Amino acid sequence: MKRFLATLVVLTMCFAMGSAVAETLRVGVSMPTQSLQRWNQDALYLTENLEAAGYEVDLQFADNDATLQLSQVENMIANGANAIVITAVEASSLGTAMDLALQMGVPVIAHDRLIVNTEALSYYASFDNYKVGMVQGQFLIDALGLAEGNGPFNMEIIAGDPGDTNAGYFYAGAMDLLTPFIENGQLVVPSGQTAFDVVATPTWATPVAQARFDTIIAGYYTTGEELHAVLCSNDSTAMGAINALTNAGFTEDNWPFITGQDCDKANMQYIVSGKQAMSVFKDTRTLAARTLSMVKAVLEGSEPEVNDTTTYDNGVKIVPSFLCEPVFGSAANYVELLIDTGYYIEIDGEFFTQDDL
Repeated sequence: MKRFLATLVVLTMCFAMGSAVAETLRVGVSMPTQSLQRWNQDALYLTENLEAAGYEVDLQFADNDATLQLSQVENMIANGANAIVITAVEASSLGTAMDLALQMGVPVIAHDRLIVNTEALSYYASFDNYKVGMVQGQFLIDALGLAEGNGPFNMEIIAGDPGDTNAGYFYAGAMDLLTPFIENGQLVVPSGQTAFDVVATPTWATPVAQARFDTIIAGYYTTGEELHAVLCSNDSTAMGAINALTNAGFTEDNWPFITGQDCDKANMQYIVSGKQAMSVFKDTRTLAARTLSMVKAVLEGSEPEVNDTTTYDNGVKIVPSFLCEPVFGSAANYVELLIDTGYYIEIDGEFFTQDDL
């Protein structure tokens, strides 16, 4: 009898464990690339949050290849994903995968980058992207004293990836503030390059930004012309500008104000040293937590919290969104913003995540 009861207990435990495994839900996480620090951190925080909530995570990076990402997402659906979180390589390149998700009833949440031209997108979690640009633009207005009538000042512009819908919002947020000063002559763009499609940087790549800025410097700043500001949409494009300026022999005596976004580790060293004036901090921990809450809600059959139902038209529908708050970061507040909160660890002037050490 004792042996029978012991066997019964074991069988019951095995059945219970098997049921728990069968009930484990799988979430696909599709990220654009590992080549930018930003997406590695997003992937880490997303995975940690989802796994801590009991989900199985299928994480894939697409190497900035839209075709590869399309295939990866289709495979996630075929392999039984119950929900998918996507940071798109290109906003419009996931059509057949999104059609498949809709057909199979798999909810899709866009993480930080909107996916366009599809009914299948359930929700969008991001930051207030227009406000990111406004923070950058307002910084230049204040740093140059434009509101007080100062000028004229020379400025150049490096925007983001034209395949990333956020890039247009960043650009618009800054340029809506700065254009009046261009029109009244307080800001001058000697290269004449102001239109988004001209100043955009495919894949946000530092070498692409640097190559274009090398050309601008050679064409407009070799005979003593001053450059006072460079509006860069993020830190990887800012790095391109910094490299080009350094190679051209600019020094702290004629160094321009340079904006950025993401507070990347390498750029933080430049912010502390004064080569980059500021960056917009977007706490990826906050975004990961918000994305998790959306995943949990859709998998439980409820509606997640959103705070924007008007802004993000993907060409087919207004996508319900939650927009987290971007924050101004500089040498003056980086300790409070990044070190004290545990986002980075600073050792001998270098910045690390806990995962680096």
